[in-house]
Amino acid sequence: MNKSVFCIAQNLEQTESIVSHLSTAGFSNDAISVLFPDKSTTQDFAHEKHTKAPEGTAIGGTVGLGTGAVVGLLAGIGALAIPGVGPLIAAGPIMSALSGAAVGAATGGLAGGLIGLGIPEYEAKRYEGKIKGGSALISVLARTRDEIDKAKDIFEKADAEDISSTEEASI
Repeated sequence: MNKSVFCIAQNLEQTESIVSHLSTAGFSNDAISVLFPDKSTTQDFAHEKHTKAPEGTAIGGTVGLGTGAVVGLLAGIGALAIPGVGPLIAAGPIMSALSGAAVGAATGGLAGGLIGLGIPEYEAKRYEGKIKGGSALISVLARTRDEIDKAKDIFEKADAEDISSTEEASI
């Protein structure tokens, strides 16, 4: 069983706390994803040599400086520019999933990319709206019922919003 458990954190401090608790609970950094608006960036992204992201996506040389220590430890942290949403910071498996060429006009921007991850359309549209409003989407890959329950418990104790889980589709 592979499911992703999702929630919305209202700010970076709450995001850091949730990611820290997930890590302490035994979830690997490779299983945790975070997506939030990049409020510190300018229109110019500096390209890094080790980016895996295709066209339309760039990783800023300063990504991680303003993101907080815990989020900065996650795999694949970088910046994305998604049409209609603007600059985002992404980390973990969601980074590679959303940086694919499939995200864009054909799939409807961020909501389309989230739907591609297996998130129901109504949830994806709500998540997109909350991310545009400054909130963060946190996702964790859970392989057992116990891990699903553990992740949901961490999200609930942190007062996260819109907690849900779904069958793993793409990551």
